[in-house]
Amino acid sequence: MQLVRQKGKSPTKRHSSTGRHRPVSTVLAALLAATVTSACAAATADGGTGTPDGPAKPAAGQQGEAAQQAGPARALDTYAEELKRKQAARAVAAKKWGLAKTPLAAPEPPEVKPRITTRKGFEVRDGEGLPPVFTTVPTKEKIVFLTMDDGAEKDPELLRMMTELDIPYSAFLSDYVTNDNYGYFKQMQKRGVTISNHTLNHRYLPGLSYAEQKREICGQQEKILKQYGKRPTLFRPPYGNYNRDTLVVAKSCGITAVPLWSAEAFADRMEWREWDRDLHPGDIVLTHFRGKGDWKGTMPDMIRLVMKTITDKGYAVAKLEDYV
Repeated sequence: MQLVRQKGKSPTKRHSSTGRHRPVSTVLAALLAATVTSACAAATADGGTGTPDGPAKPAAGQQGEAAQQAGPARALDTYAEELKRKQAARAVAAKKWGLAKTPLAAPEPPEVKPRITTRKGFEVRDGEGLPPVFTTVPTKEKIVFLTMDDGAEKDPELLRMMTELDIPYSAFLSDYVTNDNYGYFKQMQKRGVTISNHTLNHRYLPGLSYAEQKREICGQQEKILKQYGKRPTLFRPPYGNYNRDTLVVAKSCGITAVPLWSAEAFADRMEWREWDRDLHPGDIVLTHFRGKGDWKGTMPDMIRLVMKTITDKGYAVAKLEDYV
């Protein structure tokens, strides 16, 4: 399966308005309004009284109910303050790292992950029961997912930058370029990044036998388990190329989903794979661990560009593993 830019309109229905990401100020206002409303309800329900000059007094026998109402109100207050604090810290970090704008805060992840199916046109023969192949996660929220492939460049500035900005991302690693410094990616993992599978040697999988594909995919599963303590459930085939054997093998060694991408970020440009050359709710953005030896810039340069694009379009970056 060759991943190519779609010529026609995307077969996946896009949501343009419902459930869009709301600015943090709007979220805070809503939370504070809810807090006030809750407090007023506690004060006046069932005969409680209040005065313009002081707090409301609950009616006799209602003290217990007032206390119960105060609990959620305090929780909302705490959440609002924490959200405000995090966004203020992100604004400071954005200025430090030279971002054009402060990244938007992502909404809370869903309690139940969305059902993901293979994108139309990306199917394989007799593919029922195999891991789904997709470029976009079903959601109405204005969020996208940032993913980084292979692991060739190990820039310590990237670790510091992403930690201070508190931007989530996912790493799809190939052993042949990470085995000289597993420690770098262990630091990344400690900072909340999920380590996923991109094969041992980054070979063109449809050109390999079933046994060779198994060595590439399942062999990397075991490498990641040994080095990082957990066998991945997500797998990205090199170049976005796969066939039925790829998915059968991947499933046999614990893979449950195959995320590809809708857009790709470089240090000096964005490349689009959708017909409208734009972002959409739930899109997966690909980039690579690369530096000046391969790009016209550094990893931090790439982050500055991709985050400008994402933020300018009103999107926040969410964590892929919270949705898949």
